[in-house]
Amino acid sequence: MTAKILAWLDERLGLQAIYNTVLDRKVPKVNWWFTLGSASLFLAVTQAVTGILLSAYYVPHPDHAYDSVQYIMNEVAFGWLIRGIHHWGATLMVITVFIHLLRTFFYAAYKYPREFTWITGVVLFIATLGMGFTGYLLPWNQRAYWATTVGTSIAETVPWLGPFIMQALRGGTDLGTLTLARFFSAHIWILPVVLFGTIAVHLYLVVRLGISHIPAEDE
Repeated sequence: MTAKILAWLDERLGLQAIYNTVLDRKVPKVNWWFTLGSASLFLAVTQAVTGILLSAYYVPHPDHAYDSVQYIMNEVAFGWLIRGIHHWGATLMVITVFIHLLRTFFYAAYKYPREFTWITGVVLFIATLGMGFTGYLLPWNQRAYWATTVGTSIAETVPWLGPFIMQALRGGTDLGTLTLARFFSAHIWILPVVLFGTIAVHLYLVVRLGISHIPAEDE
């Protein structure tokens, strides 16, 4: 019965062709450095799942943000574990994506015909940094407040557009309710859409073009 159902679905959806293209494709001889892309994807999904769970209890308001984080840590069942995974997963994801990008550059995998794959990888790295930056403020403690103050002040040093960028990030001249609301919105909506949309394009290009091999000495 199962075989008949699978055959019926395969005839209409082309499941076997999808499997052969995506999962059963030939790859060149590689090493463990080539697993960093899969590791980055796993961490991105983990961050998304734990972030959704945390958002069920987090309150993005200066009067309640810190207390809601403490409630997650001390009162919610396994809240400390979920937040710990999300916190350290963010750091590990930045490191993993950076090393993955560095490996790609070191092995010259950004060259023809994978230039656009490289560009999407750079976008993913920038989006990952943005996720880390916007998420850092959300606990609304002293360290998060002053670190974000410094970070947004650095943005102010950009020629011509610096003051506008800083005020756009803060929602004014100082950090406050609008800053937290904007960072929270960027963290759970804007940047995840950019991140996972770009991941989809990135994976399509990897499947279509394949992964690069380890360069030989004469290459």
